[in-house]
Amino acid sequence: MEKKGKLELTWVGKYEEEKLEPRILIEDKSKSYGDPDTENMLIHGDNLLALKALERDYAGKIKCVYIDPPYNTGNAFEHYDDDVEHSLWLNMIYKRVQILHKLLSKDGTLWMSIDSTEGHYLKVMCDEIFGRSNFVSDITYEKSNVTGLGQGGAIFNTGEKLLVYKKETVELNEVLATEKLTKKTMQRYRKYIKSEGRRELVDEFESASNGLPVKIYKHTGYEIGDISLKNFEARESEIRAQYYQFFDTIYRTYVVQQENEFQNALMSRMEKNSLYSVEYVPSRGRNEGKQTTLFYHNGELCAWLKDTAFLEKKDVVKTTKLSNVWKNDDIPKADLGNEGGVAFPRSKKPEKLIERILLMATNEGDLVLDSFLGSGTTAAVAHKMRRRYIGIELGDHCYTHCKKRLDRVIDGKDRGGVTNTYDWQGGGGYKFYELAEPLLVKNKVLPVYQINPSYTWDMVCEAICKIEGFTYEPSGEFQGHSSENRFIHITEEFVNTKYVMSIMKNLGDKQSLLIYCKKNQADMILPENVEVKKIPKDLLDKCNFESEVQE
Repeated sequence: MEKKGKLELTWVGKYEEEKLEPRILIEDKSKSYGDPDTENMLIHGDNLLALKALERDYAGKIKCVYIDPPYNTGNAFEHYDDDVEHSLWLNMIYKRVQILHKLLSKDGTLWMSIDSTEGHYLKVMCDEIFGRSNFVSDITYEKSNVTGLGQGGAIFNTGEKLLVYKKETVELNEVLATEKLTKKTMQRYRKYIKSEGRRELVDEFESASNGLPVKIYKHTGYEIGDISLKNFEARESEIRAQYYQFFDTIYRTYVVQQENEFQNALMSRMEKNSLYSVEYVPSRGRNEGKQTTLFYHNGELCAWLKDTAFLEKKDVVKTTKLSNVWKNDDIPKADLGNEGGVAFPRSKKPEKLIERILLMATNEGDLVLDSFLGSGTTAAVAHKMRRRYIGIELGDHCYTHCKKRLDRVIDGKDRGGVTNTYDWQGGGGYKFYELAEPLLVKNKVLPVYQINPSYTWDMVCEAICKIEGFTYEPSGEFQGHSSENRFIHITEEFVNTKYVMSIMKNLGDKQSLLIYCKKNQADMILPENVEVKKIPKDLLDKCNFESEVQE
């Protein structure tokens, strides 16, 4: 049987290619804020065109991308048209994820918030773009508890998805989840050492693994306490207060595996119904090379609650390994409406959620991108966590929400979210950019294209460099370069053979030149390493200057 094609998701308009114009970005220095040397960027404009504008300079440089696109649910947001026909929605996301894939570094990851309306389609789409082997996880984020939702039906919708993909390789940082101590955990950890009593050295020998002394002490006159969980619901606050009070010495015991010869040898020297402690220097494990004290009660090894929990606001909080279900209680949203000092009904994500993603996917100084910036949460959290960032937003709320929020962070006036976690006092900055208009526009009288009258000549040069794939870096006769050996010269002068030869004097051996001009001699004979193109004629084949994007 002949094999053809590939497994993929298709929709109306998927294969309609569009040559997007890579617009230039214009810094609005009146809106840039804080440190003038910052690399952080806040971009106002359509995110597809803005991503295209970033593509050349930032390809392979973004460590983490987080996006929270409109979910296409029909529940209209205040700032988004979220009721888009299915194929249009898929096409919108597809074009953007394709560029995001190019922007990611080889060890970068893409995190996407989505719900079940389009989540499964998005998964199949990203399998095609990234490859199924680069799928990392499908995380369920519990956005709310069942209580108080007021939903009808048998199944309450309390969760959203976080789809995670890697570019090529990934080593996520280990981040532990936290939750208030549960009754189930309390049933395991009930006993505590009220008093160690007196201890007596009863045995001493050298460790076979490192030759260092192992000392066994027997305790007498000790006192073991037991926290009662009776009538738990009625006495919960009292019980939690006891766990807080005796936190440092609360323990449980467990039987050591038979394979652990060292521990079993120790316990063979101990009597039942007694308390022992052992001092030694382990030769491996997490305490390797450190003086360590272990306790044993009733012939079993003691495990301390404090090793997997900590105190937080007069309560005991347990740490656990992260699963692909992130609980509502673990990422509190009690004050979500006030976070950042901006209102963004129904779609603002908690700073704690973004913090967890950035803790897992990035380190200080890494570059983070959010092309659906919304109320500015990702940029605000990245700023407090000392990551570099690029945020893209469309519409007036880029000014009224994103800018306002970041200004408060820089001024040290944002006291909510993760501020206290990072002891954020203010500082840093960002540069504010507007997405430029198209380089070429139709003449109002004649059916021809002309340079946009809003463009300065420097803007024209930068735009042509971007369209042709050159780095805009004016130096002498050249406006940019695409490699060490290829340069571009852009001019309003009439270009003839003599003009070309005068520019070529600045070229080195094995270097080539691209010249853009408005007018040129028709019958020029050019060297092999020189190419002449005309403005606007030869630009029209490079991209579509009338493209309409769908946000």
